[in-house]
Amino acid sequence: MTDYCDVAVPVPLDQLFTYKLGNGISSEPGGRVLVPFRQRRLVGIVTELHDRAPAFAAKNVIESLDDKGSPALTEELVRLGRWISQYYLAPAGEVFRTMLPLGAEFRREVVYRITDEGHMALHLAGNAGSSGRSRRTPEDQDAEYRVLDYLSARDDVLEAMLRSATRASRTVLAGVLRKKWIVRNDVSHRASAARTRQVAQLKSAEGELNANQRLLVETLAAAGGRLGTENLRDLDVPKSTLGTLVRRGLIELQEEPIDFVRPTLPGRGLRADLEFNSSQRAALDRIRTAVDACTYAGFLLHGVTGSGKTAVYLAAMKSVLDAGRSAILLVPEIGLTPAVAADVHEVFGDEVAILHSGLSDKERAEHWHRIRRGEARAVVGTRSAVFAPVSNLALIIVDEEQDSSYKQEETPRYHARDVAVVRANFSDTVVVLGSATPSLESYFNAKKNRYALLEMPDRVEKRPFPEVELVDMRQEFQETGHEQVISRKLIEEIRLRLERKEQAMVLLNRRGYSPVVLCRACGKTLQCQNCAIALTHHKAKRRMECHYCGFMASVPKHCALCGSEYVYFLGTGSEKLEELLHGFFPQARIARLDRDTVRSHADFERALSALNTGELDLLVGTQMIAKGHDIHGVTLVGVVGADMTLGLPDFRAAERTFQLLTQVAGRAGRGEVPGKVILQTYFSEHYAVQFAAQHDFAGFYEKELRFRSWMHYPPYSSLANVMVRSGKLDDVLKWSGAIGRWFEKTRHEGVRVLGPAAAPIERLKRDYRYHFVLKSQSRQKLNVLLRAMLAHAEEQKIPCTNVIVDVDALWLM
Repeated sequence: MTDYCDVAVPVPLDQLFTYKLGNGISSEPGGRVLVPFRQRRLVGIVTELHDRAPAFAAKNVIESLDDKGSPALTEELVRLGRWISQYYLAPAGEVFRTMLPLGAEFRREVVYRITDEGHMALHLAGNAGSSGRSRRTPEDQDAEYRVLDYLSARDDVLEAMLRSATRASRTVLAGVLRKKWIVRNDVSHRASAARTRQVAQLKSAEGELNANQRLLVETLAAAGGRLGTENLRDLDVPKSTLGTLVRRGLIELQEEPIDFVRPTLPGRGLRADLEFNSSQRAALDRIRTAVDACTYAGFLLHGVTGSGKTAVYLAAMKSVLDAGRSAILLVPEIGLTPAVAADVHEVFGDEVAILHSGLSDKERAEHWHRIRRGEARAVVGTRSAVFAPVSNLALIIVDEEQDSSYKQEETPRYHARDVAVVRANFSDTVVVLGSATPSLESYFNAKKNRYALLEMPDRVEKRPFPEVELVDMRQEFQETGHEQVISRKLIEEIRLRLERKEQAMVLLNRRGYSPVVLCRACGKTLQCQNCAIALTHHKAKRRMECHYCGFMASVPKHCALCGSEYVYFLGTGSEKLEELLHGFFPQARIARLDRDTVRSHADFERALSALNTGELDLLVGTQMIAKGHDIHGVTLVGVVGADMTLGLPDFRAAERTFQLLTQVAGRAGRGEVPGKVILQTYFSEHYAVQFAAQHDFAGFYEKELRFRSWMHYPPYSSLANVMVRSGKLDDVLKWSGAIGRWFEKTRHEGVRVLGPAAAPIERLKRDYRYHFVLKSQSRQKLNVLLRAMLAHAEEQKIPCTNVIVDVDALWLM
């Protein structure tokens, strides 16, 4: 038996830690273990078992969390995690934590205990009272002594209980800890992830009961003597009534398991045995042949909007499941997951599992274990589903592969599409990247034969592409004499659809009511206290909000700088657009779909169900309405502010604009009635707008590729963004200067370094930000230079969390 193991711990340190296996504890590579780390307990992943004793006294593993012979991560997933750590320069422990949605199986608990010094301080305070010379306020001193008084009669009190009983903040507790009046111990431990609900079981109805107690007992009796406590809370009785009956032994409270979550949206009637057109059949045959070969193959499925890509996905997955193997389907938005899962569930029944961040920790753990046990062989989810622990994997499908939400914006900053390709390569699996508007990188790779290109150029049933009409808002201003949010043409077309009892969608990719609040006297804008960003006015909530950090402020009546009452609300968001449309069409049934109206996937499902069933005439929204939705009643799509993103300092601005316009235009005319699209733009001559209006991806690809080649941007080079951040501007300037001088002195042949420069958003979430952009045709040379830079930053004592490396960065703002 080996005595030691190397463990990847979820901390921002790029190293492994050696622990001793004692007290009969055993584990294996990929297994989870509970280990002590400084003053905490953490769950880590074993990467190696060995007999090499370290030069220091190794701490003992506290507990192994997995059953023997069943590690949480298979050998293939451990290898994938190591690749992610190496390629994206992310600590292995943080990578493995991201791969495992099992947070519900670990309960973090901290307990406090009073020390001898604390007892003495409490005794002195009782005799002498609060110290007038203390730097702490009398209120904080009072809170400190409440904590000491509470702990003096108790041992090992949980933090939540202590704070609730004493009304002490974490800051107060930290101050008492520094004085050594109390000690803090981490007693985190394994927990059950089983989802349960509390039910009340009627044991007896005898005895004297008051009116409230009688109502509760009669309700239980009418339900057969057993009912969930959530139903009893709806009764008009005090909350204490149930507790009284429990203490008297008339009712017993029990926990019962809850069935796993199933999709609630109705499927679209898709079947895996549909009659396919020639391009669908050709694509499906190529995919099936590759799957049968049981070796790696990569495909880019370029199918126009409405070409039936989802039907091809389902048919390919059915072939895989019929052969006793497994498949993963990735979708970009949480909102799309229930709808796609409903389609997959309609075909494959209970063999479907869902993985996305909108689920609770226990729901995610439940689906993960169903996958691991082989009960669910078809997995649907967002980017984290690429790590699903499926056995005998045969097919990975990445729908809307160009979508930026596949890129994680915190450590580890992996791209799920690229990880899917690598996982397929490691496991001799087929990967299919699907899109109507592929990323330039993927299409370039297909043209270079790194992927096989599958084209689906026609809509199903030979349905025509929607007619696209451009409305130049500059000309609209000249003809009307004032600024318009909704053009006369779009109003006319919406009115026509309402008269025909058809449906319409209007996209404005900016939420809120007004994006800028400006003083007309001094010109000052109301900005976030934490970010270099203007606050957005949310009229319904009666507040200003920052869409980056969540900071909120009241709606100003006067300018904070000059006191002027001439405060002007500039611009239009989706909330204001909805209000304007209600004014134009008061009889229409209008709903809005954005981050303000959608708080859960259930809200998303309700809105789309209402549109599907004809309960809505008009849907307004942000980019949430642009992708993947197949609503046959929608015959008109209007786009307001079609070219807003073209003004951003981002080399991908044109590509993002083209993709968004093409995707949202594809929502029109998917049924029997031909569709129409109205694009309102101030830059009607821009090539991204023109090619989107012509449904010409190839034309846009060739034009954009020329610009990329001139400036050595992807796909002609690999790119990394190095962000230096700190809450103090002096630190950022000092650190970015030190790194910049190191880049100047260091030989880095084949790598271009731009910067340091202030980031386009110079301050974000209280951090000042400077960045470097690195470009290289060699991924290896880029990786080597970045590792050397991080080592230099460590030598310079720059905190590792203040230097962020984003390999293959999509967001340079």
